[in-house]
Amino acid sequence: MVNLFSDQERRRYDRQILLPEWGIKGQKRIKEAKVFIAGAGGLGSPAAIYLAAAGVGTLRICDDGEVEDSNLNRQILHGESDVGKKKVFSAKRRLHEINPFVHVEALFRRIEPETIEALVGEAQIIVDCLDNLETRRLLNDYAVKKSLPLVYAAVYGLCGQLTFIHSPETPCLRCIFPGAPTRETFPVVGVTPGLLGVMQALEALKHIAGIGANLKGKLLIMDGEGMAFQQVEVKKDPDCPVCASR
Repeated sequence: MVNLFSDQERRRYDRQILLPEWGIKGQKRIKEAKVFIAGAGGLGSPAAIYLAAAGVGTLRICDDGEVEDSNLNRQILHGESDVGKKKVFSAKRRLHEINPFVHVEALFRRIEPETIEALVGEAQIIVDCLDNLETRRLLNDYAVKKSLPLVYAAVYGLCGQLTFIHSPETPCLRCIFPGAPTRETFPVVGVTPGLLGVMQALEALKHIAGIGANLKGKLLIMDGEGMAFQQVEVKKDPDCPVCASR
Protein backbone atom coordinates (compact mmCIF):
# COMPACT_ATOMS: atom_id res chain seq x y z
CA MET A 1 0.00 0.00 0.00
CA VAL A 2 2.96 2.29 0.59
CA ASN A 3 3.72 2.42 -3.13
CA LEU A 4 0.10 2.77 -4.20
CA PHE A 5 0.28 6.57 -4.05
CA SER A 6 2.92 8.86 -5.43
CA ASP A 7 4.35 11.59 -3.20
CA GLN A 8 2.27 14.10 -5.12
CA GLU A 9 -0.92 12.11 -4.53
CA ARG A 10 -0.16 11.83 -0.83
CA ARG A 11 0.22 15.61 -0.60
CA ARG A 12 -2.96 16.12 -2.63
CA TYR A 13 -5.11 13.90 -0.41
CA ASP A 14 -3.36 14.64 2.89
CA ARG A 15 -6.26 16.52 4.53
CA GLN A 16 -8.81 13.76 3.97
CA ILE A 17 -6.34 11.01 4.89
CA LEU A 18 -5.99 12.80 8.25
CA LEU A 19 -9.54 11.72 9.11
CA PRO A 20 -8.97 8.73 11.45
CA GLU A 21 -11.93 6.80 10.01
CA TRP A 22 -10.74 7.54 6.44
CA GLY A 23 -6.98 7.15 6.54
CA ILE A 24 -4.84 5.58 3.87
CA LYS A 25 -7.14 2.53 3.68
CA GLY A 26 -10.11 4.71 2.84
CA GLN A 27 -8.09 6.56 0.23
CA LYS A 28 -7.09 3.24 -1.30
CA ARG A 29 -10.75 2.30 -1.63
CA ILE A 30 -11.42 5.69 -3.23
CA LYS A 31 -8.59 5.23 -5.73
CA GLU A 32 -9.77 1.75 -6.69
CA ALA A 33 -13.40 2.80 -7.08
CA LYS A 34 -15.36 3.16 -10.31
CA VAL A 35 -18.33 5.53 -10.26
CA PHE A 36 -21.00 5.99 -12.93
CA ILE A 37 -22.32 9.56 -13.15
CA ALA A 38 -25.53 9.88 -15.15
CA GLY A 39 -25.63 13.45 -16.43
CA ALA A 40 -23.00 16.17 -16.87
CA GLY A 41 -25.31 19.06 -16.05
CA GLY A 42 -26.32 21.01 -12.96
CA LEU A 43 -26.02 18.09 -10.52
CA GLY A 44 -23.41 16.12 -12.42
CA SER A 45 -20.97 19.03 -12.59
CA PRO A 46 -20.40 19.55 -8.83
CA ALA A 47 -20.74 15.84 -8.10
CA ALA A 48 -18.06 14.97 -10.66
CA ILE A 49 -15.77 17.80 -9.59
CA TYR A 50 -15.68 16.73 -5.96
CA LEU A 51 -15.43 13.03 -6.73
CA ALA A 52 -12.47 13.81 -8.96
CA ALA A 53 -10.90 16.09 -6.37
CA ALA A 54 -11.21 13.34 -3.77
CA GLY A 55 -9.29 10.94 -6.01
CA VAL A 56 -11.92 8.48 -7.26
CA GLY A 57 -9.96 6.21 -9.57
CA THR A 58 -12.41 6.00 -12.48
CA LEU A 59 -15.33 8.26 -13.33
CA ARG A 60 -17.67 7.13 -16.10
CA ILE A 61 -19.67 10.23 -16.99
CA CYS A 62 -22.56 9.82 -19.39
CA ASP A 63 -24.59 12.48 -21.21
CA ASP A 64 -25.97 12.80 -24.73
CA GLY A 65 -26.34 16.58 -24.72
CA GLU A 66 -24.38 19.57 -25.97
CA VAL A 67 -23.57 22.71 -23.99
CA GLU A 68 -26.10 25.54 -24.42
CA ASP A 69 -26.08 29.12 -23.17
CA SER A 70 -28.93 28.32 -20.79
CA ASN A 71 -26.76 25.70 -19.06
CA LEU A 72 -24.08 28.09 -17.91
CA ASN A 73 -25.77 29.41 -14.76
CA ARG A 74 -25.33 26.03 -13.08
CA GLN A 75 -23.34 23.52 -15.16
CA ILE A 76 -19.93 24.53 -13.91
CA LEU A 77 -17.98 21.86 -15.77
CA HIS A 78 -18.56 23.93 -18.91
CA GLY A 79 -17.71 27.48 -19.98
CA GLU A 80 -18.52 29.95 -22.73
CA SER A 81 -16.03 28.37 -25.11
CA ASP A 82 -17.79 25.00 -24.74
CA VAL A 83 -21.15 26.15 -26.10
CA GLY A 84 -22.17 23.82 -28.94
CA LYS A 85 -19.76 21.10 -27.83
CA LYS A 86 -20.63 17.73 -26.34
CA LYS A 87 -20.89 17.99 -22.57
CA VAL A 88 -19.01 14.79 -21.78
CA PHE A 89 -15.89 15.96 -23.59
CA SER A 90 -15.73 19.39 -21.98
CA ALA A 91 -16.41 17.62 -18.67
CA LYS A 92 -13.54 15.19 -19.23
CA ARG A 93 -11.14 18.02 -20.06
CA ARG A 94 -12.12 20.03 -16.98
CA LEU A 95 -11.94 17.05 -14.64
CA HIS A 96 -8.48 16.17 -15.93
CA GLU A 97 -7.40 19.72 -15.11
CA ILE A 98 -8.74 19.31 -11.60
CA ASN A 99 -7.07 15.95 -10.99
CA PRO A 100 -4.85 14.28 -13.60
CA PHE A 101 -4.63 11.16 -11.42
CA VAL A 102 -8.29 10.33 -12.10
CA HIS A 103 -9.30 8.33 -15.18
CA VAL A 104 -12.37 9.88 -16.81
CA GLU A 105 -14.40 7.95 -19.37
CA ALA A 106 -16.62 10.23 -21.45
CA LEU A 107 -19.73 8.42 -22.69
CA PHE A 108 -21.69 10.36 -25.30
CA ARG A 109 -24.68 8.05 -25.28
CA ARG A 110 -28.34 8.04 -24.33
CA ILE A 111 -29.23 5.83 -21.39
CA GLU A 112 -31.71 3.28 -22.72
CA PRO A 113 -32.71 -0.27 -21.80
CA GLU A 114 -30.39 -1.70 -24.45
CA THR A 115 -27.41 0.50 -23.52
CA ILE A 116 -27.51 0.82 -19.74
CA GLU A 117 -25.54 -2.30 -18.87
CA ALA A 118 -22.62 -1.39 -21.11
CA LEU A 119 -22.69 2.23 -19.95
CA VAL A 120 -22.61 1.45 -16.23
CA GLY A 121 -19.98 -1.18 -16.89
CA GLU A 122 -18.03 -2.21 -13.79
CA ALA A 123 -19.02 0.82 -11.73
CA GLN A 124 -19.71 0.02 -8.07
CA ILE A 125 -22.10 2.92 -7.49
CA ILE A 126 -24.42 5.09 -9.60
CA VAL A 127 -24.85 8.81 -9.09
CA ASP A 128 -28.17 9.91 -10.57
CA CYS A 129 -27.73 13.48 -11.85
CA LEU A 130 -30.52 13.40 -14.40
CA ASP A 131 -33.45 15.75 -14.89
CA ASN A 132 -36.28 13.46 -15.98
CA LEU A 133 -38.08 10.75 -14.07
CA GLU A 134 -38.38 8.36 -17.00
CA THR A 135 -34.62 7.84 -17.32
CA ARG A 136 -34.16 7.98 -13.56
CA ARG A 137 -36.51 5.02 -13.29
CA LEU A 138 -34.44 3.12 -15.80
CA LEU A 139 -31.36 3.74 -13.66
CA ASN A 140 -33.27 2.74 -10.54
CA ASP A 141 -34.54 -0.50 -12.07
CA TYR A 142 -31.05 -1.45 -13.19
CA ALA A 143 -29.58 -0.60 -9.77
CA VAL A 144 -32.19 -2.77 -8.07
CA LYS A 145 -31.54 -5.63 -10.49
CA LYS A 146 -27.78 -5.49 -9.87
CA SER A 147 -28.01 -4.52 -6.16
CA LEU A 148 -25.96 -1.41 -6.91
CA PRO A 149 -26.17 1.64 -4.63
CA LEU A 150 -27.70 4.70 -6.28
CA VAL A 151 -27.43 8.28 -5.05
CA TYR A 152 -30.50 10.25 -6.10
CA ALA A 153 -30.97 14.03 -6.07
CA ALA A 154 -33.42 16.40 -7.72
CA VAL A 155 -33.86 20.17 -7.72
CA TYR A 156 -36.49 22.80 -8.45
CA GLY A 157 -35.86 26.51 -8.04
CA LEU A 158 -34.23 26.94 -4.62
CA CYS A 159 -35.32 23.54 -3.33
CA GLY A 160 -33.94 20.02 -3.61
CA GLN A 161 -34.04 16.49 -2.27
CA LEU A 162 -31.55 13.68 -1.77
CA THR A 163 -31.56 10.02 -0.81
CA PHE A 164 -29.36 6.91 -0.91
CA ILE A 165 -30.96 3.86 -2.50
CA HIS A 166 -29.56 0.36 -2.08
CA SER A 167 -31.98 -2.49 -2.71
CA PRO A 168 -33.06 -4.66 -0.99
CA GLU A 169 -32.09 -2.72 2.15
CA THR A 170 -33.90 0.49 1.20
CA PRO A 171 -36.96 1.59 -0.74
CA CYS A 172 -36.28 2.10 -4.41
CA LEU A 173 -37.10 5.20 -6.42
CA ARG A 174 -40.42 3.79 -7.59
CA CYS A 175 -41.44 3.23 -3.97
CA ILE A 176 -40.74 6.89 -3.17
CA PHE A 177 -42.11 8.43 -6.38
CA PRO A 178 -44.78 6.14 -7.84
CA GLY A 179 -46.45 8.83 -9.97
CA ALA A 180 -46.37 9.01 -13.75
CA PRO A 181 -43.22 10.63 -15.21
CA THR A 182 -43.52 14.11 -16.69
CA ARG A 183 -41.15 16.23 -18.73
CA GLU A 184 -40.85 19.97 -18.27
CA THR A 185 -38.45 22.87 -18.38
CA PHE A 186 -38.19 23.86 -14.74
CA PRO A 187 -36.72 26.91 -12.99
CA VAL A 188 -33.44 26.49 -11.17
CA VAL A 189 -30.91 28.76 -9.49
CA GLY A 190 -27.42 27.39 -10.05
CA VAL A 191 -26.52 27.25 -6.36
CA THR A 192 -29.28 24.68 -5.73
CA PRO A 193 -27.88 21.84 -7.88
CA GLY A 194 -24.46 22.96 -6.67
CA LEU A 195 -25.41 22.12 -3.10
CA LEU A 196 -27.25 18.92 -3.94
CA GLY A 197 -24.55 17.68 -6.32
CA VAL A 198 -21.88 18.19 -3.67
CA MET A 199 -24.01 16.23 -1.19
CA GLN A 200 -24.36 13.45 -3.75
CA ALA A 201 -20.56 13.30 -3.96
CA LEU A 202 -20.38 13.16 -0.16
CA GLU A 203 -22.86 10.27 0.01
CA ALA A 204 -20.89 8.37 -2.63
CA LEU A 205 -17.54 9.00 -0.93
CA LYS A 206 -18.85 7.89 2.47
CA HIS A 207 -20.11 4.66 0.96
CA ILE A 208 -16.88 3.96 -0.89
CA ALA A 209 -14.57 4.84 2.01
CA GLY A 210 -16.79 3.03 4.50
CA ILE A 211 -17.36 5.90 6.90
CA GLY A 212 -20.38 7.66 8.33
CA ALA A 213 -24.03 6.86 7.65
CA ASN A 214 -25.79 7.19 4.33
CA LEU A 215 -29.35 8.46 3.80
CA LYS A 216 -30.83 4.98 3.67
CA GLY A 217 -34.58 5.02 4.08
CA LYS A 218 -34.52 8.78 4.47
CA LEU A 219 -35.28 11.61 2.07
CA LEU A 220 -33.38 14.81 2.81
CA ILE A 221 -35.42 17.85 1.77
CA MET A 222 -33.76 21.24 1.37
CA ASP A 223 -35.72 24.48 1.34
CA GLY A 224 -33.21 27.02 0.09
CA GLU A 225 -35.58 29.97 0.50
CA GLY A 226 -35.81 29.45 4.25
CA MET A 227 -32.44 27.65 4.49
CA ALA A 228 -34.15 24.72 6.18
CA PHE A 229 -33.32 21.03 6.02
CA GLN A 230 -35.43 18.10 7.13
CA GLN A 231 -35.28 14.34 6.84
CA VAL A 232 -38.41 12.29 6.26
CA GLU A 233 -38.63 8.52 6.51
CA VAL A 234 -39.43 6.67 3.30
CA LYS A 235 -40.63 3.08 3.29
CA LYS A 236 -40.69 0.21 0.83
CA ASP A 237 -43.88 -0.28 -1.10
CA PRO A 238 -44.95 -3.91 -0.59
CA ASP A 239 -46.55 -3.77 -4.03
CA CYS A 240 -43.62 -2.09 -5.80
CA PRO A 241 -43.30 -3.59 -9.31
CA VAL A 242 -39.50 -3.35 -9.14
CA CYS A 243 -38.24 -4.19 -5.65
CA ALA A 244 -41.15 -5.83 -3.76
CA SER A 245 -39.94 -9.34 -4.54
CA ARG A 246 -36.37 -8.67 -3.42
